[in-house]
Amino acid sequence: MVHNKEFDAIIIGAGAAGMMCAQMIATSNKKVLILDHSAKLAEKIRISGGGRCNFTNINARPECYISQNKHFATSALSRYTPYHFTELLDRYDIGYHEKTLGQLFCNQKSQAIIDLLDQLCQENGVIRLMETSILAIEKTNARFKVETNKGLFDSDMLVVACGGLSIPLIGATGFGYQIARQFGLKIIDTRPALVPLTLDQSSLQTFSSLSGISFDSETKIGKISFRENSLFTHRGLSGPAILQISSYWQHSEAIKINLLPGEDIKSVIQDNRSSTKRLKNFLHDFFSERLAESICSLLNIDKQLSQLSNKEIDKITNLIHNFEVMPNGTEGYKKAEVTKGGVDTAYLNSKSMMAKNVDGLYFIGEVVDVTGWLGGYNFQWAWSSAYAVASSI
Repeated sequence: MVHNKEFDAIIIGAGAAGMMCAQMIATSNKKVLILDHSAKLAEKIRISGGGRCNFTNINARPECYISQNKHFATSALSRYTPYHFTELLDRYDIGYHEKTLGQLFCNQKSQAIIDLLDQLCQENGVIRLMETSILAIEKTNARFKVETNKGLFDSDMLVVACGGLSIPLIGATGFGYQIARQFGLKIIDTRPALVPLTLDQSSLQTFSSLSGISFDSETKIGKISFRENSLFTHRGLSGPAILQISSYWQHSEAIKINLLPGEDIKSVIQDNRSSTKRLKNFLHDFFSERLAESICSLLNIDKQLSQLSNKEIDKITNLIHNFEVMPNGTEGYKKAEVTKGGVDTAYLNSKSMMAKNVDGLYFIGEVVDVTGWLGGYNFQWAWSSAYAVASSI
């Protein structure tokens, strides 16, 4: 039971952003309360990075984030960088390593990050109430009143850090958006991001033999492109390159995939123009057998390289370097790593994350209309936006 009902700050959400913010605020002798409806702390941290927590990316910069205001994240990201977070891990002897593309992972399990944040909260006197339902929130006489199933609490500050709609299985809800609307803030339309894409039945039949095949690729929509692996699934397409491009994809929009980035298949064929090797066997030097067979089937070409016409070579080149797919949807919030959209940044101060129209009300992390790329960028936004709040008080 919590006997003290008055706090300097109440944080809604015991996830990455909420716990980081709570312990930071508490270091300045502030009384802080965290409220969360879940039974477990920071479930997104626990499941991230295959259980190793891809906790940041050394390349984090504003261009790696999607928002209606592309400059909004600049201040927070510049004041609390990936190196600030790794310094924190170093102080507590939590080992980490870099994988591909600047992604930093724990050497231990993700629980090490959760335990660290929990330890910091406890050391600084943060009080936490889990499995707590919030029944009502109001602001009177410059203080926030938060009514819960465990009592009525009030504070000078209310920090909303309860995430977006992604992965409802671990407790995601739209409660943060509800609070924003209550206090007059606009919500940018939300949708699943960093999510597998689905294909229609006709396309699935065409690619049915390829389920489980992974390949190096460059996915592209307009001027946006990502070079990483793609994966055929029994529902459509997944893999890092697809998850990345999904954040930019709109319905009725085609995605172009370079199946052989870094190579010029036309030049390679021209260099082997006298070869008696059949096209399928030639392509097997670059692709898995199943993918090579599927490409030949789509091309409807089964010839020796020496028999190919210039027109057929152009056809092969176009399919391999500009393979076009038309997704019909996504696998939704249940598979999305993050939620795109959220609290409109036009209503927030970029230096403090405080609502411009409501003193003492803050929004941080995924609930805000700032969506990072795959690879630790969204955790960095959680740390940086948390710091923005704590450093402003």
